Amino acid sequence: MKKIILTSALFLLVMAAFSQEERNGDIYIKHPYIEIVKSSTKAYLDKDIAANMKFFADTAKFWASGMPKPIPAAEAMKMWAGDFDYYDSISVKQWGYPDYLAYKDQEAKVVQSWWVWKGKAKKSGNWLRVDFVQFDDFNKAGKIQFESVYGDFSQMGKN
Repeated sequence: MKKIILTSALFLLVMAAFSQEERNGDIYIKHPYIEIVKSSTKAYLDKDIAANMKFFADTAKFWASGMPKPIPAAEAMKMWAGDFDYYDSISVKQWGYPDYLAYKDQEAKVVQSWWVWKGKAKKSGNWLRVDFVQFDDFNKAGKIQFESVYGDFSQMGKN
């Protein structure tokens, strides 16, 4: 009986030790990095590549669903500018609210934001809607060093 009680107590002690909560950072609903992401989106809509590049580090990379590998931010800016060659009435609306995630681990700084991209195809007149989530990783200088976007962009350029 003593063995069963001792084994049970040891088991509960081990379980309690391994199930402790630990914080890995903080989540913010308001932060200057969130404003940078919003300003970058506005620069895209204004077709202002020079203004948009100011938010990105010189070595920044961009990746979106369907891309085989990340590309330099400057190349991404040219690709984004091409959207306006094929679509009119482009809008990018925030969906929900963005979060700034300040992780303890490796001091990662990430803005997670949800968006809806809409545009009317110049060729067909059809409207395209793309829901996506975007992750912007910031460096210590407060510049975007990596932007990744997850959404179904497969219909872009097909209208």
